[in-house]
Amino acid sequence: MTPATTNSSPSAQRHVGFSRRTQAPRQLDGDSPPVKKYRMLSEIMARAPYAVVERETYSDLLCDQCGSGELPEELLLCDKCDKGFHMKCVRPIVVRIPIGSWLCPNCQGGKRVRPFSQKKIIDFFGIRRSSDDANDKRSSQDAKKRKKCSRPLVLHKKKRRLLPFVPTKDLNRRLKQMGSLASALTALNMEFSDHLTYLPGMAPRCANQALLENGGMQTLSKEDMETLEQCIALSKRGEFPPFMVVYDSREGYTVEADDLIKDMTIIAEYTGDVDYLDTRERDDCDSMMTLLLGAESSQSLVICADKRGNIARFISGINNHTQEGRKKQNCKCVRYNVNGECRVFLVAIRDISKGERLYYDYNGHEYQYPTHHFV
Repeated sequence: MTPATTNSSPSAQRHVGFSRRTQAPRQLDGDSPPVKKYRMLSEIMARAPYAVVERETYSDLLCDQCGSGELPEELLLCDKCDKGFHMKCVRPIVVRIPIGSWLCPNCQGGKRVRPFSQKKIIDFFGIRRSSDDANDKRSSQDAKKRKKCSRPLVLHKKKRRLLPFVPTKDLNRRLKQMGSLASALTALNMEFSDHLTYLPGMAPRCANQALLENGGMQTLSKEDMETLEQCIALSKRGEFPPFMVVYDSREGYTVEADDLIKDMTIIAEYTGDVDYLDTRERDDCDSMMTLLLGAESSQSLVICADKRGNIARFISGINNHTQEGRKKQNCKCVRYNVNGECRVFLVAIRDISKGERLYYDYNGHEYQYPTHHFV
């Protein structure tokens, strides 16, 4: 090897840091050689990077689950194991063709989520401490007083009003409910957020104006606004609606009622990152919700619950192509003008019994979401 020179050219500078190989130190008497640790081949293969290699032809591609090659337009090809799967045969079911690369459930692997302790649950949801509870209770009591004083003397036709959810009284049971939501969010690498989020590079908050809604938007009444404020105050104290997030092998994450939910009860606000619809037209996110439908497409906004969200993210959709599917619906998605901004809420449309799974129509506003494979 020639000695390093003092040449200041770039190539010389790149090689100056190279060192000569030296002899390994002699092993001293009495020293035992280090024990070599070997990894399992399955562990190495699971972590190894993969490359997408195109076949010459896919005419003989069969579904790895059902063994059929029918409906080739619905066959998905795993970019790691190169096996084919029908969208309806994958568990959970894939409702639309993914954009970009796709991995089957076996190649994705499952993320192990450890159980949450009480302290971790409190930190995960950002629950307020007891020092803040007094102010929330006082404000809710003031709201009740305003309700009693503001009743009109003249009788009018009774209007259906929204009802606040009733949290589970048993603290241990409530922690279990919250733990199920925390585990589901963690498994999807999501953060909990109970409000709309506006991030740099996405739609600003000033773009969310209810007056831009094409055809107008219904305004949340004063009485329902008080109910909403009551629900928000409960959630900040860690008193969430009584629901359990349960994983189903066919449907994925689902939501079940853990107590009786009365008709017209506010279940949750649909939350996440707000962005322009035009920006997300080719997005692979399967949990986008319409927030604003403007007269011009550039004004339309969507809520993207792929990075941040709450329990609304996991409520299942009905198959609105079948009568049996439509019968499952027990809640609906409603958009309101709240203080000049668009907000989306999920509301019960009938009494929901304990243990019943929650369903609503994903195509409440626009019939663009493919639900024909829904269970």
